[in-house]
Amino acid sequence: MNKFIALIFFSLIIFPLKTNANENFSVEIEALKLVMEKYKEDTKSNIELDVSNKKPIYMALKQDECNATVEVTEKTGLEIVSTEFFDVNVCKKEIYKVIN
Repeated sequence: MNKFIALIFFSLIIFPLKTNANENFSVEIEALKLVMEKYKEDTKSNIELDVSNKKPIYMALKQDECNATVEVTEKTGLEIVSTEFFDVNVCKKEIYKVIN
C-alpha cells in the first residue's frame, strides 16, 4: 500500500514539471519550427547535384517572450560547410537573416 501511495505522489510531482518544460522553451521550439520550414523551402528551390550528405544542425537562443536567435550550421561529417544566423519574431511569425 505504501508503494502505491508513493507512486501516486511521485507521479503528481513529476508530470506537472514535464509540462512546464514545454512552456519554458515554447519560444525556442516555435522559432526552430519556423526556421526549419523556411530552410527546407530554400534548399528545395536550390537543388544541387553535389550535395554530398550536408546535414543542418539547428540551435535556438531565446531573447525575450517573442524573439529568438536561431543558428543553422551545415556539416558534412566533421567539416563545417556554412553557418547562418536568423532573428525570429515568433509573435509576428517573421524571420530575418543576419548578415555578418
